[in-house]
Amino acid sequence: NIPFSDHGALLDPPTEDVTARCLAMLAQLGETTETSPAVARAIEYLRRTQHAEGSWYGRWGMNYIYGTWSVLCALNAAGVRHQDPMIRKAAAWLVSVQHKDGGWGEDAVSYRLDYRGMEAAPATASQTAWALLGLMAAGEVENPAVVRGVEYLKATQAQNGLWDEARFTATGFPRVFYLRYHGYSKFFPLWALARYRNLRSTNSRVVGVGM
Repeated sequence: NIPFSDHGALLDPPTEDVTARCLAMLAQLGETTETSPAVARAIEYLRRTQHAEGSWYGRWGMNYIYGTWSVLCALNAAGVRHQDPMIRKAAAWLVSVQHKDGGWGEDAVSYRLDYRGMEAAPATASQTAWALLGLMAAGEVENPAVVRGVEYLKATQAQNGLWDEARFTATGFPRVFYLRYHGYSKFFPLWALARYRNLRSTNSRVVGVGM
């Protein structure tokens, strides 16, 4: 027996994070707004669904940090200019929700039906990495917030080279149950640190490939 219910969720409605994944795939296959109506429609969908403060919803990871990272990486892959107002607004939002310790963290309460924006929680390695990857995709590798986030990951890395992460950062069904994938705290921080190193070592502000 599975001790939870999908509450009748037979179908997944369109969401920003899933749309971002599809957009990123199409873009990396060489599709553009000129060659693919699907790419153009996806970008317009993301433009419409951005919240007023700059974030995007994340269905499969917790929550607005995850969604905003996903969308920023997809828009970058699709060639949307870093100076586009929706990208600037999203980058500013990520900076605004950074903790004083340099990390980022978000609680599942963010999924409440009466939307009130992101609910902060103690920083986690995976959510910090998502925010960093999002900011770097927006051309913000030199932003002091990125430097602080990188320092947070370096300072919280354990002696065995890994990061301890007790909080749930993945989503099964919002407001019903959540997941902790043990790989998240391993590969997402490494991904963010490697990207930061590569961008700085090549004196580049542009993420050239991938999410």
